[in-house]
Amino acid sequence: MADNTPDGRYVIIDGRRWQATDPSLPDDVRTRLVNELMAARRAVRDALAAGDEQAERRARSRAHDAKVALGERGRPWWETSTPDETQARAAATQRALRRTAG
Repeated sequence: MADNTPDGRYVIIDGRRWQATDPSLPDDVRTRLVNELMAARRAVRDALAAGDEQAERRARSRAHDAKVALGERGRPWWETSTPDETQARAAATQRALRRTAG
């Protein structure tokens, strides 16, 4: 069971604290990014089962992009980001959303 902290910044899962998804994301974008994250996690599972290290690296990169785009990884979304951090998050978002367009 997942619970949010009172400030909404974190999700508590099995006693561990994780950055929550950025609430400023539009619902349709968040949904597409979550779908990409789940597809990437399935691709990691499949690559591990197949013993395919290159496919695993690609799938983990996809998952990382989706988590960054969701605001769950990197500088917390509630803190001011540097221009480089903002650009990196925008690039990760573009890569992740491009994958969901197909």
